Amino acid sequence: MGKKQDKTNVMRILDQKKINYKCFEYDNTKLSATQVAQSLNIKVGMLFKTLVTVAKSKEHYVFMVPAEKELDLKKAAKAAGEKSIEMLPQKELLPLTGYIHGGCSPIGMKKQYKTFIDITAVDHEEIFFSAGKIGHQVCMPLTSLQKAISVTPIDIVKDK
Repeated sequence: MGKKQDKTNVMRILDQKKINYKCFEYDNTKLSATQVAQSLNIKVGMLFKTLVTVAKSKEHYVFMVPAEKELDLKKAAKAAGEKSIEMLPQKELLPLTGYIHGGCSPIGMKKQYKTFIDITAVDHEEIFFSAGKIGHQVCMPLTSLQKAISVTPIDIVKDK
């Protein structure tokens, strides 16, 4: 990679826990899941986005879904054992998690929230997700992510 890479908080946490990962940078003007996957030269289904939600109970939950898919709020609520769940308003993301929209990672939030990942993650040897900064992704097996944080694989995406 030539130049020494700036470590994100996510990378520092993974290093601290001695969890292996690969880090990739991409052109952060590429905003669609398909564009990011193409620039990383991976199948789009391997790329996961991190979504933060709030339940009627005021509890917060984190959901990781394939980047080109949509979170099914009914399935998400059921997974979390809640009556209903909605997306966290964007303006509340930074104060709650320490991350900005587009650079939110399940690792290194201000507080660790109950986290779920779509069941399709088990189909991939490695998954990609935000390294905590726009234009940066980390890649690792799901089992490695599960060593870093508690994350439950479950069906949470909208059916086509």
